[in-house]
Formats: sequence, C-alpha cells, structure tokens
Amino acid sequence: MTTTNQGALAKKEPTQSERFMAKVIAEFGSSVGEVALTNFQKRLAQNYFIALDSVLKTTEEKRLKKSEKYRDPLPVTWANVNMDKLARDVVAYARIGFDPSQPNHINLIPFKNNSLGKYDIGFIEGYRGLELKSVKYGLDVPDHVTVELVYSNDYFAPIKKDANHPYEGYEFEIKNPFDRGKILGGFYYHSYTKNPEKNKLVMMTIKDIEKRKPDHASPEFWGGEKDKWENGKKVGTETVEGWYEKMCWKTVYRAAHSDITIDSQKIDDDYLRLKQMESDFVESEVEREINANANKNVIDITPPASNEPELEPEQHSSKPKVEQDGQGEMEFEINPDDIPPAGAEEPDF
Repeated sequence: MTTTNQGALAKKEPTQSERFMAKVIAEFGSSVGEVALTNFQKRLAQNYFIALDSVLKTTEEKRLKKSEKYRDPLPVTWANVNMDKLARDVVAYARIGFDPSQPNHINLIPFKNNSLGKYDIGFIEGYRGLELKSVKYGLDVPDHVTVELVYSNDYFAPIKKDANHPYEGYEFEIKNPFDRGKILGGFYYHSYTKNPEKNKLVMMTIKDIEKRKPDHASPEFWGGEKDKWENGKKVGTETVEGWYEKMCWKTVYRAAHSDITIDSQKIDDDYLRLKQMESDFVESEVEREINANANKNVIDITPPASNEPELEPEQHSSKPKVEQDGQGEMEFEINPDDIPPAGAEEPDF
C-alpha cells in the first residue's frame, strides 16, 4: 500500500466525538424505531460529549496526582468507558431534556465498574433538572412554585386553610434587605391560579434544612473547616466561608419540586429508564460498600469535592451514596448541587 493510501485511511479514522455520536444515534434508533435525530437532540448529545470529555480529563488528572500505591491502574479515558451503557443513558436523559451545558441540570461522575474493568458514568440530577422532571411528569403541576428563606429580621406569617381562610397562603415582607439577620428557616408555596384551594404552603425550620445537609458536605459550598494541603501533605485546617445561604435555599428548592407527585399516565420509557438507573445506583453502591468495607470500623465512601485534595487511601471508584426519602426521590449523601462543573471554582447559581 502506498504512503498516500495509508494517509487517506488514517484520515478516515473517526474521532472520539464521531464514535460517541454514532453510538448514541444507533441507540436512539433502536429505542424509538428511527435513526434520525432532531437538531435539538443532536445538540444535546454533543453537549453530553463535551461535558463528559472535560470530566474524564479532570478525573484522570486527579488519578495521576495520587501516589502509585493508591492510584487505580485503569486510566480514566474514553477507551475505558462503558460505551453501551453510556449511550443508553444519554438517550434517556437527552429525550427528557436534561442538558449538561446548563447550570444545575445534570452532573456526570465516572466510577469504576470492577466486574467489567470499565468506568460507568453516574448521572446526578441538579436542582434545575429536578424541576424539569417534576414539570414534565407531574400529576398536578402548580402554576407557580415560590421558594424563600426566612431571616430573623423578616416578617413571615403563614395562613393555613380554615373556616376563615378558603385556601393556604402567607404574608412575607423583607423589612431590611441589606441586614436580614440570621436564617431561621424557609418555605415553599405551590400556587394554582384557577384552583387556589389547592394552594400548598410548607415550612422548614433551619433544623429541617440542615437535616438534609450531606454528612460530608463540602466546605467550599456549605462553609466550615477544611484540610489544608501543601506539597501533597496535610498541614492543618483552614476556614472556608462557602455559600451557606445559597445551599440552604437550594435545599428548600429541591424539597419543593420533590413534593410534586408523578403522574403514572405520563410515565414513559425514558422515565422508567431513569428509575432503573437510580435503582442500579443504589444496588451497586450497597454491594461496593460491603466489599470495600468488610471488617472495617469506619465507612467513608463519599468522594471529596472536585476542588479539594483527595485523601490518599480513598479510591475514587464508587458513586456517591444514595438513600430513598419518603417521597421516593433520591437523597444524596453528596448533595448533587455540591458538585461543580469541571474546572469551576464556585457553584453555578
């Protein structure tokens, strides 16, 4: 074969982006009976590739920074991603409308699948993604959802439905917007313009809000003490201001949209796929926790925040721990909104 022909063949080798798109298109065609994607769906698929490419590079950089003793030998690269599962998951999330290029829609996290010797990709919904899902699949979606924090200098008076009040409501006034005092709690309000008797007010004390705070919440987000590192060694601690007020607000926001009941008649294959992924998420984590922590006194599987040095003994090879709350929604030991986009130094609001 001539050098010219060899060069021509080399040029025809598809890029990783082209291989990804081909896999997604094939999966899309098998799931809906047609191959063609709309321009919107193609853009979403491209956004997933761009976002995941950045996440893989960032995660691989972290892997290489670990000492060889604690470093997973499998590089976090496209060649080691479970592409079949990834394509199925991307199709499901893209068809619902989750867009990884939009702040707080969806977060992507690689984790090691030891049985396959590959990295699966975990998809964690942000608070805006949770809103999107509740609006699309909700049984009785409110016309408007109000979410507020209440401070000590504010005026807040709930109005509950009774003989003198045909529906729930509230009075709320920010008396001093530049000195509102300390956070006492928050509330969310589902309002229905045509049927106000359905209006719903739910209040949360600061204690209620902090109950939902992850056990290993990142100080970069919630504030507090964090380990200080120099030259790969822990040299003490330092205080980080964080974004405590915003994280409290996000917690109430997630509760507001988790409280919208899912309509069984709206459930489609994509929603069922999401619920199956959540179930697999839990089962895989329980199995990994048992295998990794048998006969150990301390269980700590929560990976650190992306901008925090990793502890050497921890193998970043699992998904964040998840639990089911009473509504059937996923409650994460790592708050999904604690996870910044790749390269971000502060949360997207």
